[in-house]
Amino acid sequence: MKFTAEQIAGILEGEIIGNPNAEVSKLSKIEEGTKGSLTFLSNPKYNNFIYTTQASVTIVNKSFEVESEITTTLIKVEDAYGAFSKILEFYDQVKNNKTGIEVPCVLSESAKHGTDFYLGSFSYIGENVMIGNNVKIYPNCFVGDNVVIGDNTVIFAGAKIHSETEIGKNCNIYSGTIIGADGFGFAPNTDGTYTKIPQIGNVIIEDNVDIGAATTIDRATMGSTIIRKGVKLDNQIQIAHNVEIGENTVIAAQTGVAGTTKIGKNCMIGGQVGIAGHLIIGNNVRIQAQSGVGKNIKDNEIIQGSPSFGYSDFSKSYVHFKNLPKIVSEIEELKKKINNYG
Repeated sequence: MKFTAEQIAGILEGEIIGNPNAEVSKLSKIEEGTKGSLTFLSNPKYNNFIYTTQASVTIVNKSFEVESEITTTLIKVEDAYGAFSKILEFYDQVKNNKTGIEVPCVLSESAKHGTDFYLGSFSYIGENVMIGNNVKIYPNCFVGDNVVIGDNTVIFAGAKIHSETEIGKNCNIYSGTIIGADGFGFAPNTDGTYTKIPQIGNVIIEDNVDIGAATTIDRATMGSTIIRKGVKLDNQIQIAHNVEIGENTVIAAQTGVAGTTKIGKNCMIGGQVGIAGHLIIGNNVRIQAQSGVGKNIKDNEIIQGSPSFGYSDFSKSYVHFKNLPKIVSEIEELKKKINNYG
């Protein structure tokens, strides 16, 4: 897929300095630019690379002035960083703009889909599935019975969407993710064995949600596990049955949330956080990485530690944690002096 400097300038409403017919087919950092690549320069720290880069086209700020000879064609814009981000988004849309149904795959007769639909090979779409417009389902995906998928949602290769799941518009679900598998529900018996509790609920994912690779979201025992609009989940996260995550909350990798916990809006949760079940986490909460949460958290709190407690108290305590050997030694020395004095 090739684009000329003139085409890119048209998208960005930029000014060309150099060859308008210069072609690019890939993206690069400015210091690693090669012929046929597009790059950008926004940070003055990297100005020297403009004179050595082999990139065919470079996006720069309008204020940038060339001080010696260059080989790259420039596109001048108001904000080079923002313009490059726009190009990344455009490139991603073009790259992923596939349509049609590949073979072999299974698309049930009762399933319905909208316009500009793409279904990759070796995928399975179950009975009574409802799929919106411009939905892309990449190869080796499983979509169970009675699933609903909204417009412009992308499900990447190898994802599994179990029955009764509802997915909103403009969502991205990345490879290896499993949505709607049974929650972890077992009743103990008197003989020490366990009886499985049927998980008859579902998962609801609202609009504009991103779910990273190899993340798992369990179906509810009854009712729904709910991921509210705008939530962003990193890779390798476990969300248990009947959990609810509030709007625009962001959770980093390897975090686990146990069953029935409710997390509020606009929270930021670091990597490898463990959150116990049946808790209420307020709005605008910040939980630092590797914290263990075992009690409810009020709105706007910042916590750290395992078990976690207030971030400010943790920071003060950590000063003493790391000095414990020295403190113990000083206490022992004081004890000796006191004994000798006695």
